[in-house]
Amino acid sequence: MHPTPTLLRRWIVLGTLPALLAACAQMSAPDAASVIRQAEAAMGGAALRTIVFAGSGSGTVFGQAHVPGQAWPKVTYSNLARVADYDKAAWREDYALSRAEPTGGGATPTPLMGQGEARAVGLAMGELAWNMVGPAPVPAPVALDQRIHDLWTSPHGVLKAAARHSASASARPDGAAGARLSFNIPGRLSASAWVDGAGLVERVDSRLPNAVLGDTEVTTLYSNYRDHGGVKFPGRIRQTQGGFEVLDITVESVKVNEPSGIEVPALVSAFAERVVSEQVAPGVWMLAGGSHNSVAIEMRDHLIVVEAPLYDGRSNAVLAEAKRLAPGKPVRFVVNSHHHFDHAGGLRAAVAEGATLVTSAAAQPWFERAFANPNRIRPDALARSGRSASITGVAGRHVLSDGQRTVEVHEISNSVHANGFLMVYLPAEKLLIEADAFTPGAPNPAPPARVNDNHANLLGNVERLGLSVERILPLHGRVAPFAELLTMAG
Repeated sequence: MHPTPTLLRRWIVLGTLPALLAACAQMSAPDAASVIRQAEAAMGGAALRTIVFAGSGSGTVFGQAHVPGQAWPKVTYSNLARVADYDKAAWREDYALSRAEPTGGGATPTPLMGQGEARAVGLAMGELAWNMVGPAPVPAPVALDQRIHDLWTSPHGVLKAAARHSASASARPDGAAGARLSFNIPGRLSASAWVDGAGLVERVDSRLPNAVLGDTEVTTLYSNYRDHGGVKFPGRIRQTQGGFEVLDITVESVKVNEPSGIEVPALVSAFAERVVSEQVAPGVWMLAGGSHNSVAIEMRDHLIVVEAPLYDGRSNAVLAEAKRLAPGKPVRFVVNSHHHFDHAGGLRAAVAEGATLVTSAAAQPWFERAFANPNRIRPDALARSGRSASITGVAGRHVLSDGQRTVEVHEISNSVHANGFLMVYLPAEKLLIEADAFTPGAPNPAPPARVNDNHANLLGNVERLGLSVERILPLHGRVAPFAELLTMAG
């Protein structure tokens, strides 16, 4: 049977349709290398080695929400200066900020209390991050992912990263002129840069690993570009992270191709986590040696660890030291003082070992959601373990006991620092374990001119609960007599 002319024409059309569609798709799909070249030409980035920019505006303290799951506390930047050195893969940030609302964490001063501003310097280069505390470099491995992210999602950095990491190009999802460049930096981040019709980077959607949240979404908006000696740079930078705003800065100065001066200090390159144990009572040890303390409490057939801070690296070292101190006893419970990221960053590692998390009832649903979100970009201990988190929420009071030792977990009510704030009390030892509500300074302090609200609140809660405390083991600083809190609380 021979096909009719009409049927033959239909077969020809159907046979060529896939090829036509493929050709149309190829014509419409932008070429990544061409997009990058055009954008670098438009932005003056081809010969850009370093850029220094500074400005002022508003922001928030990421990870320090007063209420679990709500927005980060607002701050005001009187100055924010950043240095991006693309040749060295280095980053520096200097800032001066003050608190713009009374609640939440972050150790940020409040102008209403006459405390002035917090000033800090943070750096990263290659695979290392550190802070400057006065003239001294202090390793800050927990900050590395964020600083690498900020370097390679900056307006010019994202184009350089796209070129180095074989970006793909596609049409913009909003249908506007231009293109979208997408790429991955293995183990660090994924990003999509939106380039407009003029070749300017106006938006970056990115994702990076986070010790608490797992893979975390970031959106950065760049607008109001101006020319600076042949290099175009945005006059406004806005950013959200983890679903909430973290930055809204007006850029006031830009300098191009000045030496960054960033070099890795020897102290930083030689850094390794170190845990120093100090017995404060029989079977009770303070695990110090870093910016945050933890506590190991020996029970009849297991261990309780109070606080797993910062990130997996610190938490793993703390857990190993606890088990060394009490051989053969597993860590069955890890008590979290509160949900702020510096105090919760190692919890995923503790949960991965099978420990039950004891946290506030206010934070429990938030942690359940956070731990269900994996770190796929760089799988952490929890992602590798395949475990699901077991979480106990404390509302008011919770007791852990083995018939020999009693450990009481109490909620600190009405704190301006955190909603869902816990402290641990050992009645037999008359020892109170707490974080951030009181951090002892030098011994034998004089009464302050103005009482810190956190100190007064902690003392009020101790009195409300009728706790008989002789010593305080803080999760920052040294063990102190309870009398010091009495002095500082007026």
